[in-house]
Amino acid sequence: MQRTRTGAVTPTKFLLEESQLPRRWYNIRSDLPTAPQPVLHPGTGQPVGPEDLAPLFPMELIGQEVSEDAEIAIPEEVLELYSLWRPTPLYRAHRLEEAIGTRSRIFYKYEGVSPPGSHKPNTAVAQAFYNKQEGRTRLSTETGAGQWGSALAFACKLIGLECKVYMVKISYEQKPNRRSMIQAWGAEIVPSPSEDTQSGRAILEAHPDSPGSLGIAISEAVEDAAGRDDTAYSLGSVLNHVLLHQTVIGQEALAQMELAGAFPDVVIGCVGGGSNFAGLAFPFLREKIAGRDIDVLACEPAACPTLTRGVFAYDFGDTSKLTPLVPMHTLGHDFVPAPIHAGGLRYHGVAPLVSQLVLDGLIRAEAYLQNDVFASAVLFAGSEGILPAPEAAHAIHGTLQVAKTADEAGEERTILFNLSGHGHFDMGAYDNYFAGKLEDVALDEGEMRRALQAIEGLPTPALA
Repeated sequence: MQRTRTGAVTPTKFLLEESQLPRRWYNIRSDLPTAPQPVLHPGTGQPVGPEDLAPLFPMELIGQEVSEDAEIAIPEEVLELYSLWRPTPLYRAHRLEEAIGTRSRIFYKYEGVSPPGSHKPNTAVAQAFYNKQEGRTRLSTETGAGQWGSALAFACKLIGLECKVYMVKISYEQKPNRRSMIQAWGAEIVPSPSEDTQSGRAILEAHPDSPGSLGIAISEAVEDAAGRDDTAYSLGSVLNHVLLHQTVIGQEALAQMELAGAFPDVVIGCVGGGSNFAGLAFPFLREKIAGRDIDVLACEPAACPTLTRGVFAYDFGDTSKLTPLVPMHTLGHDFVPAPIHAGGLRYHGVAPLVSQLVLDGLIRAEAYLQNDVFASAVLFAGSEGILPAPEAAHAIHGTLQVAKTADEAGEERTILFNLSGHGHFDMGAYDNYFAGKLEDVALDEGEMRRALQAIEGLPTPALA
């Protein structure tokens, strides 16, 4: 409990019982004002069908990818695993509010209480479950900062699958403890680009010192899965079914905000591929589409500003062009972002559903420099006590910007953001920040222009 400036005593945490776990995922496709454009086969230029995706994904996930049902039941086996850490807490950030002197009310949904320390297990356990149900015994995947790789390793260990993780090289070197966590859950992990795949070897031959990127790691993981009958590919963001599984976050938050006797004017999340952002925002966007006035803000790094500077186009989801063509905001599939410490946000594209919502004016986006983001992270840690992951710190910085703007306008806003993971494996980044060694890296304009030339000649989305 906290005493407010007016003397009233209000709760700090808003908790749900296990019996209140959402039993269905929310599918925003059923409510979109504009139907999303189809994913295309790069060879034919025609929409991909289930047979095109079957070598990589189980049929249940393929069905979820194209479903327009408003809700999809969560299997009991997945709910049982969710109950290891869900429902997650919602906090009122009283001490942060006091630290910045704002009249606004700030709430955050904390996903760092999961065993791997982020929101990622919400889809990892679902994907592992469906793959095992359909007879796969091994999964391959990529990971940036390591949050997704550790989540899938955790899920595979619980469900009984082998797991191979291709971790972006710069993060592999920056975050050795994430590697150890992935190994502790029994997964094999290699830095990407690696010598284990043709895609990796080609990158290393051309660029021996490549720091890697999510696009490169995806190429390696897809190639791995496509070459083995026992293996499926598992993706931690971008695709519709991944965002679908994350909507347990926002559904819980709706119930918890009701417990708090409040409703957000602003909903905020960081965006790389889009999964944690969608998990919180989509259930609230359902309310916005129905007419409720909500400002929904996506926060991204200035070094990889996909939504604020990218073009909406058909592009490959990976560097080696092994994936279908996806309609999304993109910086170009072979764009290699600067090696900033928010490794989970270093992706050239973004989820098509998030892109469509930006085009429809339902989401706005901002991009921030990493020193500003780390300053906000340290302020948050000093007031709320939780050390945030660099990725989630972008949402904190966005929240502070919104509160400041409201205060300057003499307004009081109710702000909700997703604290999608803790930063316990990111101490090297904090060390560099405290030592003044973090560089503020803006978008490399020349690199973006070069990368965007590579998508010339690809099909053009109808709304581009």
